[in-house]
Amino acid sequence: QVQVVESGGGLAQPGGSLRLSCACSGSRFNINVMAWYRQAPGKQRELVATISSGGRTDYADSVKGRFTISRDNAKNTVLLQMNSLKPEDTAVYFCYARAAPLGIQYDYWGQGTQVTVSS
Repeated sequence: QVQVVESGGGLAQPGGSLRLSCACSGSRFNINVMAWYRQAPGKQRELVATISSGGRTDYADSVKGRFTISRDNAKNTVLLQMNSLKPEDTAVYFCYARAAPLGIQYDYWGQGTQVTVSS
């Protein structure tokens, strides 16, 4: 049974920082992509940042220069350092992990952690 567990959400003031953590355990296959998504009330889930097992990263334009994604391949953990937070960053943040052995894709999701940016 694969488990994806996020932690680190909470309340921050505009301009503040938060760090999200995620651990993926129980996968029989190598996790090649890990990512963070978010979903604000009334909006669709959107991609925030991704990181490959080789360390290649990609960010949504809205968070470039403010958020940093990193991972520990040995532990299958991923971090999201969020700086210069804005009220529009308020959302539930979901951790995502993907394994793709022999071209078969397995997607794993966490339950989400709430991030609220407000004064």
